[in-house]
Amino acid sequence: MFLSMRKLLAFVLVFLMMLSAPAFPDEVADAANAYAGGESSGARWAERTQRHMSLEEKVGQLFMIWAKVDFTNFEGPDYQRLRDQMRQFHVGGFAVTAPMENGLLLHASPLDAAALTNHLQHDSALPLIFAADFERGLPMRLHGGTGFPHAMAFGAAGNLDYAYQFGRVTAEESRAIGVHWNFYPDADINSNPNNPIINTRSFGEDPAAVSGLVKAFIRGTHDGHALATAKHFPGHGDTDTDSHLAVPRINASRERLEQVELVPFREAIAAGVDSIMVGHLLVPALEPNPNRVATVSPAITTQLLKNELGFRGIVVTDAMDMNGLLRLYGGNTPQAAGRAAVDALKAGADLILIPGDLEGAYNGVLKAVRSGELSEARIDESVGKLLRAKAALGLHKNRYIDLDKVNTALNQPSHVALAQKVADDALTLVRDSHRILPLEPGAPGAAQPFLYHAAAFEGNRVLLVVFTDDARGDNGRRLARELRLRVPDARVIYVDEANSAAMTGEVLQAAARAERVVAAVYVTPSAGRTAVTDAGSPALDKGPGGVLGELVRAAADKTVVAALGSPYILVQYPAIQNYLCTFSNAPVSEASAVKFLFGEMPARGHLPITLPGIAPRGYSAAQNAK
Repeated sequence: MFLSMRKLLAFVLVFLMMLSAPAFPDEVADAANAYAGGESSGARWAERTQRHMSLEEKVGQLFMIWAKVDFTNFEGPDYQRLRDQMRQFHVGGFAVTAPMENGLLLHASPLDAAALTNHLQHDSALPLIFAADFERGLPMRLHGGTGFPHAMAFGAAGNLDYAYQFGRVTAEESRAIGVHWNFYPDADINSNPNNPIINTRSFGEDPAAVSGLVKAFIRGTHDGHALATAKHFPGHGDTDTDSHLAVPRINASRERLEQVELVPFREAIAAGVDSIMVGHLLVPALEPNPNRVATVSPAITTQLLKNELGFRGIVVTDAMDMNGLLRLYGGNTPQAAGRAAVDALKAGADLILIPGDLEGAYNGVLKAVRSGELSEARIDESVGKLLRAKAALGLHKNRYIDLDKVNTALNQPSHVALAQKVADDALTLVRDSHRILPLEPGAPGAAQPFLYHAAAFEGNRVLLVVFTDDARGDNGRRLARELRLRVPDARVIYVDEANSAAMTGEVLQAAARAERVVAAVYVTPSAGRTAVTDAGSPALDKGPGGVLGELVRAAADKTVVAALGSPYILVQYPAIQNYLCTFSNAPVSEASAVKFLFGEMPARGHLPITLPGIAPRGYSAAQNAK
């Protein structure tokens, strides 16, 4: 009975704290000075807290693990395991994501995320810091929040204020669900068209343009009271390997690195970026050891980043469970996880992100300190940064968020309109035969007298073929709805690897009968993607790629290809006669594509990258035609 009463009182206390919590802390320190210490109440809290921590508690602060958001019963075994893991290893923070099932990300509700962050905060002895890869806003991981296009769309639009507002809106919405730290912006220069993992995640290939957008995003993030991260140091753009699968190598000279890759990182540091993520990258010009990636290289992390570039913020590793790193350490064993974590800290990292084996990594660091391989002073340096960051976020005063305010903070009409405006201004026309665009809308469908009715008859005037990784996913859904609002009897066919063999004949027959064909090609960079060209560029899977090739050969004169992701598709299929890029598969980008196809808006974007042999950076067929 006494234990139950204690639980009841604890619940009431948390509930009252949540009711009194503002959507965002009232006092958030200047992000650029969050790690300087000083005489502020937050700095004093950080110093006092660290002084009373055991070595075991301090080591735990250096690790961040996954918090996968789903509906959670907080008395159930899944949450109990997560809570016990946090307590056993004194974990200092979590990276918020969604679970994966059969290759599909299962987006959860922002309210589920908010409830999870609140409950973990309650069950932690010290305030926790929550981070996320919200590269396109909250919908990248959750089913809610304002969804923005990929970074390359911002490069195509070329508006610095859009990047600023993107950072601000995403920060405010993140804080509303208890997430304090965005692992963004991507400061990589996508100078290599064959890059399978950066691609549209980069703002573009011009160092000056990318730097401007990176700085604007950082300013917006700070004004939204969250932490920003520039990644993937010292630059992941000029690679043709996905570090989730293998070890990428940057073969650039030191001079080239200074002129290209390092430029946005220098500007990000000048803008007061809070953290920099170091990639699992081999860079011979900086680190001659062929088995030492940047993450575990003192020459790159300490000498270059800290000493030469003067970065004083939080150095975070890329996820330590990625194959590119694991292969260098002999696989995902407790011993390998411990060795990799120790090497990263010796190199200069402050936060170990997603160790492949938390217990092995934690015990490996403890053992290294006790043996003298790592000094406790080195641990204290990183712990101090992390505690001061938590204080700068106001977490030492209030670690909870108000669940009642989540629904009003997210998806505000002005935020949604902004995301759509960015997508509209990014749309870029690359090829136009001047024979099929714009498409003509069909006659409105007859009003249905009954609530339930049969599917609309599919005519032969417009055919939409959606080429995607998985027909069960979201790709093409908004596009098809928007198109059918204009042509109610349009035929829609989805093609993925699983059904491509059976669909080839049907697609070609439907294309032969159709007056106009829209081929929507969804190729977006994603972790562990195996569908690439011989050169390494992200591509459709073999089956859908073959169908697209057949379609272009048979009906190029009446087909418009919309690249809803990688803009380099045209390089792989040069016979395409009509080609537009949205640079993203976000729903707002799908809406933009349909509006342009039907002449409801112009194509205002310009290529932020070069299409080799086809068009230079800055090109626009719409502008050149004037």
